[in-house]
Amino acid sequence: MPETVETADRDADLDTDPTEAVEAVDEAVADSEDENAADEDEDGGGREGRGGDDLLVREGDVAGDYLERLLDLLDYDGDIDLDVEGSRAVVSIDGGEDLEKLVGPRGTVLEALQELTRLAVQQETGVRSRLMLDIAGWRSDRKDELRDLARATAEKVLASGEQIKMQPMTPFERKVVHDVVASVQGVHSVR
Repeated sequence: MPETVETADRDADLDTDPTEAVEAVDEAVADSEDENAADEDEDGGGREGRGGDDLLVREGDVAGDYLERLLDLLDYDGDIDLDVEGSRAVVSIDGGEDLEKLVGPRGTVLEALQELTRLAVQQETGVRSRLMLDIAGWRSDRKDELRDLARATAEKVLASGEQIKMQPMTPFERKVVHDVVASVQGVHSVR
């Protein structure tokens, strides 16, 4: 019988104290609502296409504009890179000294900014976005860390035959761990 690697839901353990950056983003959302409505009127509805890559490119563009306004509001420097990977728009911000503040402890501010960016995209496109936001390479570095941790944990479980419960994780982190564990024969993860 395969052994088990467990992950816990981190969302239940998060402190929800708002930071100044998240408050600033919230204000930027409110300020941009009128701008977005005006833009839609000018371009005939604001949606070039509702299918596949066209929508993902549109999501990336909307997210990039939103995050650029945020960086301007906070007076932070950063280069915004837009990409499409699989079925997701991917937006990365790199290069500024202050960007670590937008990541927060264990990525909590990054997660909040990603959700606010998704909401801004949804407001503009009318479609719920699954875009992925990375700031200062934090998510990319975390993914590498988690892959190593998951592989090592799966090997421990395989060697010892005992179940290991991992620390609470975000949905992003759990997916990385589940994907790695699924590639190790003789073990499996549970949610």
